[in-house]
Amino acid sequence: MRSILQRGDKFQPLPTDDDRLDQQIPGDLWKKCPKCSELIYTRELENNLRVCPKCGNHFRLRARERIEQLVDPGSFVEWDAEVRPADPLEFSDPSGAYSDKLQATQRKSGEYEALITGFGTVDGRSIVVAVSDFDFLGASMGSVFGEKLTRAMERCAEAGTPLMSVNASGGARMHEGLFSLMQMAKTVAAFARLGEARVPHISLLADPCYGGVTASYATIADVIIAEPGTLVGFAGPRVIEQITKQKLPDGFQTAEFLLEHGMIDFIVERGDLKRTVAELLDHYARVHQVDRGESIPWQPNLARSNGVAPKAAKPGKKS
Repeated sequence: MRSILQRGDKFQPLPTDDDRLDQQIPGDLWKKCPKCSELIYTRELENNLRVCPKCGNHFRLRARERIEQLVDPGSFVEWDAEVRPADPLEFSDPSGAYSDKLQATQRKSGEYEALITGFGTVDGRSIVVAVSDFDFLGASMGSVFGEKLTRAMERCAEAGTPLMSVNASGGARMHEGLFSLMQMAKTVAAFARLGEARVPHISLLADPCYGGVTASYATIADVIIAEPGTLVGFAGPRVIEQITKQKLPDGFQTAEFLLEHGMIDFIVERGDLKRTVAELLDHYARVHQVDRGESIPWQPNLARSNGVAPKAAKPGKKS
């Protein structure tokens, strides 16, 4: 009886032979928002498209996560997955050889290159997407990155299928030297040919988008969209302040600042992105109908078995 009535500690340690000691607690149950510092249940974050329900901060997405959110289920057909980067300069620095970094990054990310291209549909409307993956060497633009993007543009120009690029990058991949820098001119020239073919390019700027990607194809588009809070620029604010010796305005290089100064067309919440893209594709399709002299109501251009929509007929010819 004395042992029953005796006051003890409120919390008693588990016996060493208790099976519960062997249970592993998952380390990814909660995510901390980098903006508001709130802890968010991982499943709640995923259900909210990786947007913080507390402050609206848009977490970064991997390329395949973005594709899964954007295109219709089961419609995506990847292109040029077999094209893989090499080490033409046999580059090496104190941190190691570029070839070793490539292999380590490929194992860690599960991708062979920082850009994924392919065909899909958005609410039944045909589209080609080129999505960069920041987890792969900061989505730096190397020779294979530029080649895959150029091939996608050439297919779009031939088939008349709109292109959407999703751009998050740290710039050119300097491990490849001149081969990397030439991708800026190469992709811009390809986009010029895409414009001559009257095929639209929709560019989505995702956080962060810097360097040679911003200075080249990412800002050469018929419509430039950005997610809220995205940082966009050529060089970082600290570098610009050091060079100009001037204090930069508050919010400099954010999507909101760029919108206010006319550098982008509009800002779209992630939950509204798919609907917005579908509306833009509708507008393009109606304009294309006028070019062809058609007066029938427009219908969505559904995916074809070969993954590319047929080439539109020229004005004056029957479609």
